[in-house]
Amino acid sequence: MDRLSTRFFPVHPDQRTAAQSWVEHGERTPLKARAASSVVLLRDSAIGTETYLSYRRGQSPLGIIGFPGGSIEESDDDEIPWYGPTPTMWAKTLGLDDHRVARRHVLCAIRELFEETGVLLAGPDASSMVEGTQAREWMKAREAINEGECRFSDILSRRGLGVRTDLIKPLSHWLTPDFAHRRFDTHYFAAAQPVNQEPSILESKGVWGEWRWAAQEVADRDTTRLGDEVGQQNTAGRTLSELAVPAVEIILEKIGSSRGCIAYLSHKRPVKLYHPELAEHDGDLMLQVECPKLTEGGSVQRGR
Repeated sequence: MDRLSTRFFPVHPDQRTAAQSWVEHGERTPLKARAASSVVLLRDSAIGTETYLSYRRGQSPLGIIGFPGGSIEESDDDEIPWYGPTPTMWAKTLGLDDHRVARRHVLCAIRELFEETGVLLAGPDASSMVEGTQAREWMKAREAINEGECRFSDILSRRGLGVRTDLIKPLSHWLTPDFAHRRFDTHYFAAAQPVNQEPSILESKGVWGEWRWAAQEVADRDTTRLGDEVGQQNTAGRTLSELAVPAVEIILEKIGSSRGCIAYLSHKRPVKLYHPELAEHDGDLMLQVECPKLTEGGSVQRGR
């Protein structure tokens, strides 16, 4: 069994007023959390394991900088050819009672990954993958999904494709803190970059997206380097903890401590529920999270 340690993370600047109000006026019934999924896209490079991070517009409960992801939509109940573990098997893996809820989380993860990055975990059968999703037609398809002009199931059916649910692995389950004005109930998944597919930002709403060496981001977490490189008004001068939710920071730590993409993806981990809570620490309001101490898939990467 993993030993737990208590970790403290700063409350995001955008959420400090809500946090202070929660304390001053007494706890209230939290707003209902929207079901969501997020995907940690991985690849090995000459320096170490990298993951794709992107800028998120607005005040997203998934952070200013984070992994591709978003809310479950009504279309995530559409019938789609399904390759890999069944929804019932996914429900057991994710610790969910309802296989329909599990199916929505998995399909949402694959849909959001495609919409936000162009990486499509789909193929014509259980052993094949679509390639070359950087062509212009694919960007048009992503834009159409984003604008609500067509459904993800339409994109797949026109091309005779089904989702490859065997290509994503479950990571963890996070609830947005109770005081937040927008809350997500998010399942995080991980996937390796498919052959002949390269992520790109969505033309109409993308601002910044890059492969980042996870171990380096963790090493530089107390600097403003990442936020300054993104170069947006709400990122410049901010540290990793001020840009990303605790889920992103902890996952980056786990990736950086692994021996590579395969080791990280093959690591056997129970899907733990994390629910950050407000706590006073060193005279300041912080987010308190109980985290496993153990690394996943090896020892700390030092670059090669």
